[in-house]
Amino acid sequence: MLVLWLIVVLFVGGVLAGLAERVHAAASRWVTLATLVVSAILLWPLACAQPQAFESVAGQSGWLAVLQWEWIPRFGITFLLAVDGISVLLIALTIFLGFIALLSAWEEIQTRVGFFYFNFLWTLAGVVGIFAALDLFLFFIFWEIMLIPMFFIIVIWGHEDRYYAALKFFIYTQASSLLLLLSMIALVFLNWQQSGEISFSWFDLLGTKTEGVFGLLLMLGFFVAFLVKLPGVPVHNWLPDAHTQAPTPGSVILAGILLKTGAYGLLRFIVPLFPEAALAFTPYALIIAVVSVLYAAKMAFAQNDMKRLIAYSSISHMGFVTLGVFSWNALALQGTLLQMIAHGLSSAGLFAMAGAIQHRLHTRALSEMGGMWSQAPRMAAIAMFFAIAALGLPGLGNFVGEFLVLLGSFQMHPIAAILAALGMILAPVYALYLLQKSFLGEQSDTFSAHSASLFEFKAREVLMMGLLIFGLILMGFFPRLLTEYSDVALNSLQALGWGP
Repeated sequence: MLVLWLIVVLFVGGVLAGLAERVHAAASRWVTLATLVVSAILLWPLACAQPQAFESVAGQSGWLAVLQWEWIPRFGITFLLAVDGISVLLIALTIFLGFIALLSAWEEIQTRVGFFYFNFLWTLAGVVGIFAALDLFLFFIFWEIMLIPMFFIIVIWGHEDRYYAALKFFIYTQASSLLLLLSMIALVFLNWQQSGEISFSWFDLLGTKTEGVFGLLLMLGFFVAFLVKLPGVPVHNWLPDAHTQAPTPGSVILAGILLKTGAYGLLRFIVPLFPEAALAFTPYALIIAVVSVLYAAKMAFAQNDMKRLIAYSSISHMGFVTLGVFSWNALALQGTLLQMIAHGLSSAGLFAMAGAIQHRLHTRALSEMGGMWSQAPRMAAIAMFFAIAALGLPGLGNFVGEFLVLLGSFQMHPIAAILAALGMILAPVYALYLLQKSFLGEQSDTFSAHSASLFEFKAREVLMMGLLIFGLILMGFFPRLLTEYSDVALNSLQALGWGP
Protein backbone atom coordinates (compact mmCIF):
# COMPACT_ATOMS: atom_id res chain seq x y z
CA MET A 1 0.00 0.00 0.00
CA LEU A 2 2.94 2.37 0.54
CA VAL A 3 3.63 2.76 -3.16
CA LEU A 4 -0.03 3.59 -3.75
CA TRP A 5 0.00 6.18 -0.99
CA LEU A 6 3.18 7.62 -2.47
CA ILE A 7 1.41 8.26 -5.78
CA VAL A 8 -1.76 9.51 -4.09
CA VAL A 9 0.20 11.99 -1.96
CA LEU A 10 1.81 13.51 -5.05
CA PHE A 11 -1.53 13.80 -6.85
CA VAL A 12 -3.32 15.31 -3.84
CA GLY A 13 -0.34 17.55 -3.09
CA GLY A 14 -0.54 18.93 -6.62
CA VAL A 15 -4.20 19.84 -6.17
CA LEU A 16 -3.50 21.46 -2.78
CA ALA A 17 -0.54 23.38 -4.20
CA GLY A 18 -2.76 24.71 -6.96
CA LEU A 19 -5.41 25.83 -4.50
CA ALA A 20 -2.89 27.28 -2.03
CA GLU A 21 -2.11 30.16 -4.38
CA ARG A 22 -5.50 31.62 -3.46
CA VAL A 23 -4.13 32.14 0.05
CA HIS A 24 -0.65 33.34 -0.95
CA ALA A 25 1.75 32.59 -3.81
CA ALA A 26 4.41 31.38 -1.36
CA ALA A 27 1.95 28.88 0.11
CA SER A 28 2.11 26.81 -3.08
CA ARG A 29 5.85 26.40 -2.65
CA TRP A 30 5.55 25.29 0.95
CA VAL A 31 2.76 22.84 0.13
CA THR A 32 4.96 21.38 -2.60
CA LEU A 33 7.88 21.08 -0.18
CA ALA A 34 5.66 19.37 2.40
CA THR A 35 4.38 16.96 -0.26
CA LEU A 36 7.90 15.96 -1.23
CA VAL A 37 8.88 15.49 2.42
CA VAL A 38 5.88 13.22 3.04
CA SER A 39 6.74 11.29 -0.15
CA ALA A 40 10.29 10.74 1.05
CA ILE A 41 9.01 9.53 4.43
CA LEU A 42 6.67 7.05 2.72
CA LEU A 43 9.46 5.78 0.49
CA TRP A 44 11.82 5.01 3.37
CA PRO A 45 10.11 1.87 4.77
CA LEU A 46 9.56 0.68 1.21
CA ALA A 47 13.26 1.03 0.50
CA CYS A 48 14.11 -0.87 3.70
CA ALA A 49 11.84 -3.81 2.86
CA GLN A 50 13.35 -7.22 2.14
CA PRO A 51 12.91 -8.87 -1.29
CA GLN A 52 10.39 -11.70 -1.19
CA ALA A 53 8.04 -13.79 -3.30
CA PHE A 54 4.36 -12.84 -3.53
CA GLU A 55 1.52 -15.20 -4.37
CA SER A 56 0.05 -12.70 -6.84
CA VAL A 57 3.24 -12.87 -8.94
CA ALA A 58 4.03 -16.56 -8.66
CA GLY A 59 7.33 -17.57 -10.18
CA GLN A 60 8.88 -14.12 -9.72
CA SER A 61 11.03 -13.31 -6.71
CA GLY A 62 12.92 -10.26 -5.52
CA TRP A 63 9.95 -7.91 -5.20
CA LEU A 64 9.75 -5.47 -2.31
CA ALA A 65 6.01 -4.77 -2.54
CA VAL A 66 3.14 -5.86 -4.77
CA LEU A 67 -0.40 -4.47 -4.84
CA GLN A 68 -2.96 -6.01 -7.18
CA TRP A 69 -6.67 -5.20 -7.37
CA GLU A 70 -9.29 -6.15 -9.89
CA TRP A 71 -10.09 -3.18 -12.10
CA ILE A 72 -11.62 -4.03 -15.51
CA PRO A 73 -11.77 -7.84 -15.43
CA ARG A 74 -13.60 -8.09 -18.75
CA PHE A 75 -10.45 -6.89 -20.53
CA GLY A 76 -7.93 -8.43 -18.14
CA ILE A 77 -6.91 -5.06 -16.71
CA THR A 78 -5.81 -4.95 -13.08
CA PHE A 79 -4.55 -2.21 -10.81
CA LEU A 80 -1.08 -3.73 -10.44
CA LEU A 81 1.74 -1.89 -8.69
CA ALA A 82 4.98 -3.73 -7.97
CA VAL A 83 8.40 -2.40 -7.00
CA ASP A 84 11.82 -4.01 -6.75
CA GLY A 85 15.29 -2.61 -6.19
CA ILE A 86 15.34 -1.02 -9.66
CA SER A 87 12.02 0.73 -9.16
CA VAL A 88 12.83 2.00 -5.67
CA LEU A 89 16.13 3.54 -6.77
CA LEU A 90 14.45 5.35 -9.65
CA ILE A 91 11.56 6.52 -7.47
CA ALA A 92 14.11 7.80 -4.94
CA LEU A 93 15.87 9.65 -7.77
CA THR A 94 12.52 11.17 -8.79
CA ILE A 95 11.74 12.48 -5.31
CA PHE A 96 15.29 13.71 -4.75
CA LEU A 97 15.36 15.63 -8.03
CA GLY A 98 11.89 16.90 -7.17
CA PHE A 99 13.51 18.71 -4.24
CA ILE A 100 16.25 20.05 -6.54
CA ALA A 101 13.72 21.28 -9.11
CA LEU A 102 11.67 22.93 -6.35
CA LEU A 103 14.73 24.81 -5.10
CA SER A 104 15.51 25.97 -8.63
CA ALA A 105 11.91 27.15 -9.10
CA TRP A 106 11.72 28.97 -5.76
CA GLU A 107 12.51 32.39 -7.21
CA GLU A 108 12.30 31.79 -10.95
CA ILE A 109 8.58 30.93 -11.07
CA GLN A 110 6.65 34.10 -10.22
CA THR A 111 3.51 33.87 -12.39
CA ARG A 112 0.63 31.41 -12.01
CA VAL A 113 2.61 29.81 -9.21
CA GLY A 114 -0.15 27.49 -8.02
CA PHE A 115 -0.79 26.06 -11.49
CA PHE A 116 2.94 25.52 -11.98
CA TYR A 117 3.30 23.43 -8.83
CA PHE A 118 0.12 21.54 -9.71
CA ASN A 119 1.73 20.48 -12.99
CA PHE A 120 5.07 19.92 -11.27
CA LEU A 121 3.72 17.42 -8.73
CA TRP A 122 1.45 15.68 -11.23
CA THR A 123 4.46 15.14 -13.49
CA LEU A 124 6.31 13.54 -10.57
CA ALA A 125 3.27 11.41 -9.73
CA GLY A 126 3.11 10.17 -13.32
CA VAL A 127 6.79 9.25 -13.27
CA VAL A 128 6.49 7.37 -9.96
CA GLY A 129 3.49 5.54 -11.40
CA ILE A 130 5.54 4.52 -14.45
CA PHE A 131 8.26 3.05 -12.25
CA ALA A 132 5.68 1.10 -10.22
CA ALA A 133 2.95 0.04 -12.69
CA LEU A 134 3.28 -3.47 -14.12
CA ASP A 135 -0.12 -3.65 -15.75
CA LEU A 136 0.52 -2.34 -19.24
CA PHE A 137 -2.75 -0.40 -19.42
CA LEU A 138 -2.04 1.27 -16.07
CA PHE A 139 1.52 1.94 -17.22
CA PHE A 140 0.19 3.71 -20.30
CA ILE A 141 -2.15 5.88 -18.21
CA PHE A 142 0.75 7.05 -16.04
CA TRP A 143 2.81 7.56 -19.22
CA GLU A 144 0.19 10.03 -20.48
CA ILE A 145 -0.25 11.69 -17.07
CA MET A 146 3.47 12.43 -17.05
CA LEU A 147 3.51 14.08 -20.48
CA ILE A 148 0.58 16.50 -20.36
CA PRO A 149 1.71 18.55 -17.29
CA MET A 150 5.20 18.76 -18.80
CA PHE A 151 3.69 20.27 -21.94
CA PHE A 152 2.05 23.00 -19.84
CA ILE A 153 5.30 23.66 -17.95
CA ILE A 154 7.10 24.35 -21.24
CA VAL A 155 4.36 26.30 -23.00
CA ILE A 156 3.41 28.59 -20.08
CA TRP A 157 6.68 29.20 -18.20
CA GLY A 158 9.17 28.61 -21.02
CA HIS A 159 11.29 31.13 -22.91
CA GLU A 160 11.00 32.97 -26.22
CA ASP A 161 10.21 30.04 -28.55
CA ARG A 162 8.28 28.00 -26.00
CA TYR A 163 5.21 27.43 -28.21
CA TYR A 164 7.27 25.81 -30.95
CA ALA A 165 9.24 23.69 -28.48
CA ALA A 166 6.13 22.60 -26.58
CA LEU A 167 4.29 21.65 -29.76
CA LYS A 168 7.29 19.68 -30.99
CA PHE A 169 7.53 17.90 -27.65
CA PHE A 170 3.81 17.10 -27.77
CA ILE A 171 3.88 15.74 -31.33
CA TYR A 172 6.88 13.50 -30.75
CA THR A 173 5.64 12.14 -27.43
CA GLN A 174 2.02 11.64 -28.49
CA ALA A 175 2.99 9.89 -31.73
CA SER A 176 5.26 7.54 -29.79
CA SER A 177 2.54 7.04 -27.16
CA LEU A 178 0.08 5.95 -29.85
CA LEU A 179 2.63 3.49 -31.19
CA LEU A 180 3.19 2.17 -27.66
CA LEU A 181 -0.54 1.71 -27.07
CA LEU A 182 -1.05 -0.16 -30.34
CA SER A 183 1.92 -2.43 -29.58
CA MET A 184 0.58 -3.16 -26.09
CA ILE A 185 -2.85 -4.12 -27.42
CA ALA A 186 -1.30 -6.32 -30.12
CA LEU A 187 0.87 -8.07 -27.52
CA VAL A 188 -2.15 -8.72 -25.30
CA PHE A 189 -4.04 -10.08 -28.31
CA LEU A 190 -1.13 -12.40 -29.18
CA ASN A 191 -1.01 -13.66 -25.59
CA TRP A 192 -4.80 -14.25 -25.68
CA GLN A 193 -4.39 -16.37 -28.82
CA GLN A 194 -1.74 -18.50 -27.12
CA SER A 195 -3.13 -18.78 -23.57
CA GLY A 196 -6.86 -18.19 -24.00
CA GLU A 197 -6.80 -15.46 -21.34
CA ILE A 198 -6.81 -11.68 -21.73
CA SER A 199 -4.32 -9.96 -19.44
CA PHE A 200 -2.34 -6.73 -19.44
CA SER A 201 -0.16 -7.93 -16.54
CA TRP A 202 3.58 -7.84 -17.21
CA PHE A 203 3.94 -11.10 -15.30
CA ASP A 204 1.40 -12.88 -17.49
CA LEU A 205 2.82 -11.49 -20.72
CA LEU A 206 6.32 -12.76 -19.93
CA GLY A 207 5.34 -16.20 -21.20
CA THR A 208 4.10 -14.95 -24.59
CA LYS A 209 5.93 -16.44 -27.58
CA THR A 210 7.03 -13.50 -29.70
CA GLU A 211 9.13 -15.12 -32.40
CA GLY A 212 9.01 -14.25 -36.07
CA VAL A 213 8.26 -11.07 -37.96
CA PHE A 214 5.17 -10.20 -35.89
CA GLY A 215 7.15 -10.44 -32.66
CA LEU A 216 9.87 -8.24 -34.15
CA LEU A 217 7.30 -5.61 -35.17
CA LEU A 218 5.79 -5.62 -31.68
CA MET A 219 9.20 -5.20 -30.12
CA LEU A 220 9.98 -2.32 -32.50
CA GLY A 221 6.77 -0.57 -31.43
CA PHE A 222 7.91 -0.62 -27.80
CA PHE A 223 11.51 0.19 -28.75
CA VAL A 224 10.73 3.27 -30.84
CA ALA A 225 8.36 4.65 -28.20
CA PHE A 226 11.01 4.32 -25.50
CA LEU A 227 13.80 5.54 -27.81
CA VAL A 228 11.87 8.78 -28.41
CA LYS A 229 11.71 9.38 -24.68
CA LEU A 230 15.33 8.31 -24.04
CA PRO A 231 16.03 9.94 -26.58
CA GLY A 232 18.26 8.37 -29.19
CA VAL A 233 19.25 9.23 -32.74
CA PRO A 234 17.34 9.67 -35.07
CA VAL A 235 14.26 10.50 -32.92
CA HIS A 236 16.07 12.92 -30.63
CA ASN A 237 15.24 16.19 -32.37
CA TRP A 238 12.60 17.34 -29.86
CA LEU A 239 14.94 17.36 -26.87
CA PRO A 240 17.32 20.28 -27.58
CA ASP A 241 14.37 22.60 -28.29
CA ALA A 242 12.41 21.43 -25.23
CA HIS A 243 15.42 21.88 -22.95
CA THR A 244 16.33 25.25 -24.41
CA GLN A 245 12.86 26.73 -23.99
CA ALA A 246 11.80 25.05 -20.73
CA PRO A 247 12.19 26.95 -17.44
CA THR A 248 15.03 25.77 -15.22
CA PRO A 249 12.91 23.41 -13.03
CA GLY A 250 11.36 22.03 -16.22
CA SER A 251 14.81 21.26 -17.63
CA VAL A 252 15.83 19.61 -14.36
CA ILE A 253 12.76 17.36 -14.42
CA LEU A 254 13.07 16.66 -18.13
CA ALA A 255 16.74 15.66 -18.10
CA GLY A 256 16.96 14.16 -14.65
CA ILE A 257 13.67 12.25 -14.52
CA LEU A 258 11.59 12.08 -17.72
CA LEU A 259 14.41 10.72 -19.87
CA LYS A 260 14.82 7.89 -17.38
CA THR A 261 11.30 6.66 -18.13
CA GLY A 262 12.44 5.76 -21.64
CA ALA A 263 15.54 4.05 -20.24
CA TYR A 264 13.40 2.19 -17.72
CA GLY A 265 11.08 1.06 -20.51
CA LEU A 266 14.00 -0.43 -22.43
CA LEU A 267 15.27 -2.18 -19.32
CA ARG A 268 11.95 -3.51 -18.02
CA PHE A 269 10.03 -4.35 -21.20
CA ILE A 270 12.15 -4.86 -24.31
CA VAL A 271 14.30 -7.91 -23.55
CA PRO A 272 12.06 -9.59 -20.92
CA LEU A 273 8.97 -9.47 -23.15
CA PHE A 274 10.71 -9.97 -26.50
CA PRO A 275 13.91 -11.95 -25.91
CA GLU A 276 14.14 -13.51 -29.38
CA ALA A 277 13.16 -10.35 -31.25
CA ALA A 278 15.48 -8.19 -29.14
CA LEU A 279 18.38 -10.58 -29.77
CA ALA A 280 17.76 -10.44 -33.53
CA PHE A 281 17.58 -6.64 -33.40
CA THR A 282 20.70 -6.25 -31.26
CA PRO A 283 23.14 -5.32 -34.10
CA TYR A 284 20.88 -2.45 -35.17
CA ALA A 285 20.31 -1.32 -31.59
CA LEU A 286 24.06 -1.20 -31.05
CA ILE A 287 24.47 0.97 -34.13
CA ILE A 288 21.82 3.34 -32.77
CA ALA A 289 23.60 3.42 -29.39
CA VAL A 290 27.04 4.15 -30.85
CA VAL A 291 25.72 6.77 -33.28
CA SER A 292 23.81 8.46 -30.44
CA VAL A 293 26.94 8.60 -28.29
CA LEU A 294 29.25 9.97 -30.99
CA TYR A 295 26.91 12.13 -33.06
CA ALA A 296 25.39 13.89 -30.05
CA ALA A 297 28.87 14.51 -28.57
CA LYS A 298 29.93 16.12 -31.85
CA MET A 299 26.75 18.21 -31.97
CA ALA A 300 27.27 19.33 -28.36
CA PHE A 301 30.62 20.86 -29.28
CA ALA A 302 28.98 22.79 -32.16
CA GLN A 303 26.44 24.60 -29.95
CA ASN A 304 26.57 28.23 -28.91
CA ASP A 305 23.48 27.98 -26.68
CA MET A 306 24.49 26.64 -23.27
CA LYS A 307 21.28 24.68 -22.76
CA ARG A 308 21.44 23.10 -26.22
CA LEU A 309 25.02 21.99 -25.52
CA ILE A 310 23.94 20.30 -22.30
CA ALA A 311 20.91 18.77 -24.05
CA TYR A 312 23.07 17.13 -26.72
CA SER A 313 25.44 15.88 -24.03
CA SER A 314 22.43 14.19 -22.40
CA ILE A 315 21.62 12.40 -25.66
CA SER A 316 25.22 11.23 -25.88
CA HIS A 317 25.33 9.91 -22.32
CA MET A 318 21.96 8.16 -22.63
CA GLY A 319 23.33 6.27 -25.62
CA PHE A 320 25.25 4.18 -23.09
CA VAL A 321 21.91 3.02 -21.69
CA THR A 322 20.89 1.51 -25.04
CA LEU A 323 24.32 -0.11 -25.30
CA GLY A 324 24.03 -1.60 -21.82
CA VAL A 325 20.48 -2.92 -22.28
CA PHE A 326 21.30 -4.77 -25.51
CA SER A 327 24.49 -6.22 -24.03
CA TRP A 328 22.32 -7.78 -21.30
CA ASN A 329 24.85 -9.19 -18.88
CA ALA A 330 25.35 -8.50 -15.20
CA LEU A 331 28.00 -5.80 -15.57
CA ALA A 332 26.22 -3.98 -18.37
CA LEU A 333 22.88 -3.97 -16.55
CA GLN A 334 24.43 -2.68 -13.33
CA GLY A 335 26.21 0.00 -15.33
CA THR A 336 22.98 0.91 -17.10
CA LEU A 337 21.15 1.52 -13.82
CA LEU A 338 24.05 3.47 -12.34
CA GLN A 339 24.33 5.55 -15.51
CA MET A 340 20.64 6.42 -15.32
CA ILE A 341 21.01 7.65 -11.74
CA ALA A 342 24.34 9.43 -12.21
CA HIS A 343 23.18 11.17 -15.36
CA GLY A 344 20.06 12.31 -13.53
CA LEU A 345 22.21 14.00 -10.90
CA SER A 346 24.84 15.53 -13.20
CA SER A 347 22.40 16.77 -15.86
CA ALA A 348 20.20 18.31 -13.16
CA GLY A 349 23.23 20.18 -11.86
CA LEU A 350 24.24 21.41 -15.31
CA PHE A 351 20.76 22.63 -16.19
CA ALA A 352 20.34 24.29 -12.81
CA MET A 353 23.68 26.01 -13.43
CA ALA A 354 22.60 27.12 -16.91
CA GLY A 355 19.35 28.46 -15.50
CA ALA A 356 21.16 30.39 -12.79
CA ILE A 357 23.46 31.99 -15.36
CA GLN A 358 20.57 32.87 -17.66
CA HIS A 359 18.66 34.38 -14.74
CA ARG A 360 21.61 36.64 -13.98
CA LEU A 361 22.91 37.49 -17.49
CA HIS A 362 19.63 37.16 -19.42
CA THR A 363 21.36 35.14 -22.13
CA ARG A 364 22.24 31.52 -22.88
CA ALA A 365 24.72 32.33 -25.68
CA LEU A 366 28.26 31.21 -24.86
CA SER A 367 29.62 33.85 -27.24
CA GLU A 368 28.18 36.53 -24.93
CA MET A 369 29.79 35.09 -21.81
CA GLY A 370 33.34 34.81 -20.55
CA GLY A 371 35.49 35.83 -17.62
CA MET A 372 32.95 35.03 -14.95
CA TRP A 373 35.39 33.11 -12.75
CA SER A 374 36.86 36.24 -11.17
CA GLN A 375 33.41 37.62 -10.33
CA ALA A 376 31.73 34.40 -9.23
CA PRO A 377 34.40 31.89 -8.16
CA ARG A 378 32.01 29.75 -6.13
CA MET A 379 29.63 29.40 -9.07
CA ALA A 380 32.56 28.68 -11.39
CA ALA A 381 33.99 25.97 -9.12
CA ILE A 382 30.61 24.24 -8.90
CA ALA A 383 30.19 24.49 -12.69
CA MET A 384 33.62 22.93 -13.13
CA PHE A 385 32.62 20.03 -10.87
CA PHE A 386 29.53 19.19 -12.92
CA ALA A 387 31.45 19.58 -16.18
CA ILE A 388 34.12 17.10 -15.12
CA ALA A 389 31.43 14.81 -13.69
CA ALA A 390 29.72 14.79 -17.10
CA LEU A 391 32.98 13.95 -18.88
CA GLY A 392 33.40 10.90 -16.65
CA LEU A 393 36.12 11.73 -14.14
CA PRO A 394 37.06 8.65 -12.04
CA GLY A 395 35.73 8.94 -8.52
CA LEU A 396 32.36 10.31 -9.62
CA GLY A 397 29.12 8.48 -10.42
CA ASN A 398 29.13 9.01 -14.20
CA PHE A 399 32.47 7.24 -14.57
CA VAL A 400 31.28 4.17 -12.67
CA GLY A 401 28.13 3.84 -14.77
CA GLU A 402 29.81 4.29 -18.15
CA PHE A 403 32.79 2.12 -17.20
CA LEU A 404 30.57 -0.80 -16.17
CA VAL A 405 28.49 -0.46 -19.34
CA LEU A 406 31.62 -0.51 -21.50
CA LEU A 407 33.13 -3.39 -19.53
CA GLY A 408 29.97 -5.46 -19.81
CA SER A 409 29.34 -4.61 -23.46
CA PHE A 410 32.96 -5.40 -24.37
CA GLN A 411 32.39 -8.98 -23.23
CA MET A 412 29.45 -9.28 -25.64
CA HIS A 413 30.09 -6.77 -28.42
CA PRO A 414 33.72 -5.54 -28.33
CA ILE A 415 33.59 -3.41 -31.49
CA ALA A 416 30.53 -1.49 -30.31
CA ALA A 417 32.14 -0.98 -26.90
CA ILE A 418 35.35 0.36 -28.44
CA LEU A 419 33.46 2.80 -30.66
CA ALA A 420 31.24 3.97 -27.81
CA ALA A 421 34.33 4.52 -25.66
CA LEU A 422 35.30 7.29 -28.05
CA GLY A 423 32.40 9.19 -26.51
CA MET A 424 34.37 9.37 -23.28
CA ILE A 425 37.15 11.03 -25.30
CA LEU A 426 34.81 13.52 -26.95
CA ALA A 427 33.06 14.40 -23.67
CA PRO A 428 36.03 16.40 -22.29
CA VAL A 429 36.06 18.43 -25.51
CA TYR A 430 32.58 19.89 -25.11
CA ALA A 431 32.78 19.97 -21.30
CA LEU A 432 35.97 22.02 -21.31
CA TYR A 433 34.63 24.15 -24.18
CA LEU A 434 31.63 24.98 -22.00
CA LEU A 435 33.88 26.03 -19.12
CA GLN A 436 36.27 28.01 -21.28
CA LYS A 437 33.58 30.00 -23.07
CA SER A 438 31.54 30.80 -19.96
CA PHE A 439 33.93 31.22 -17.02
CA LEU A 440 37.43 31.66 -18.42
CA GLY A 441 39.01 34.13 -20.85
CA GLU A 442 38.27 37.82 -21.07
CA GLN A 443 35.04 39.33 -19.84
CA SER A 444 32.55 39.88 -22.63
CA ASP A 445 30.68 43.12 -23.19
CA THR A 446 27.43 41.40 -22.19
CA PHE A 447 28.97 40.25 -18.93
CA SER A 448 30.32 43.71 -18.16
CA ALA A 449 26.89 45.22 -18.79
CA HIS A 450 25.24 42.85 -16.33
CA SER A 451 28.04 42.35 -13.82
CA ALA A 452 26.18 44.31 -11.18
CA SER A 453 23.38 41.75 -11.24
CA LEU A 454 25.72 38.77 -11.29
CA PHE A 455 26.29 37.68 -7.71
CA GLU A 456 27.39 34.51 -6.04
CA PHE A 457 25.04 31.63 -5.29
CA LYS A 458 22.66 32.16 -2.45
CA ALA A 459 22.40 29.64 0.38
CA ARG A 460 19.42 27.99 -1.33
CA GLU A 461 21.44 27.45 -4.53
CA VAL A 462 24.50 26.24 -2.65
CA LEU A 463 22.31 23.70 -0.84
CA MET A 464 20.81 22.55 -4.14
CA MET A 465 24.19 22.08 -5.79
CA GLY A 466 25.75 20.59 -2.66
CA LEU A 467 23.16 17.82 -2.52
CA LEU A 468 23.85 16.90 -6.15
CA ILE A 469 27.60 16.99 -5.63
CA PHE A 470 27.32 14.78 -2.55
CA GLY A 471 25.26 12.26 -4.51
CA LEU A 472 27.76 12.02 -7.36
CA ILE A 473 30.74 11.66 -5.00
CA LEU A 474 28.91 9.03 -2.95
CA MET A 475 28.14 7.04 -6.12
CA GLY A 476 31.72 7.37 -7.32
CA PHE A 477 33.39 6.14 -4.15
CA PHE A 478 30.73 3.73 -2.86
CA PRO A 479 28.92 2.27 -5.88
CA ARG A 480 28.33 -0.95 -3.95
CA LEU A 481 25.64 0.82 -1.96
CA LEU A 482 23.55 0.80 -5.13
CA THR A 483 24.82 -2.33 -6.86
CA GLU A 484 24.17 -4.54 -3.84
CA TYR A 485 20.73 -3.03 -3.35
CA SER A 486 19.69 -3.65 -6.96
CA ASP A 487 21.56 -6.92 -7.45
CA VAL A 488 18.63 -9.25 -6.72
CA ALA A 489 16.27 -7.34 -9.00
CA LEU A 490 18.75 -7.14 -11.86
CA ASN A 491 19.63 -10.84 -11.59
CA SER A 492 15.97 -11.72 -11.73
CA LEU A 493 15.48 -9.47 -14.74
CA GLN A 494 18.58 -10.78 -16.48
CA ALA A 495 17.29 -14.36 -16.21
CA LEU A 496 14.40 -13.38 -18.49
CA GLY A 497 16.76 -12.53 -21.37
CA TRP A 498 19.57 -14.25 -23.19
CA GLY A 499 22.67 -13.01 -21.38
CA PRO A 500 25.02 -15.27 -19.42
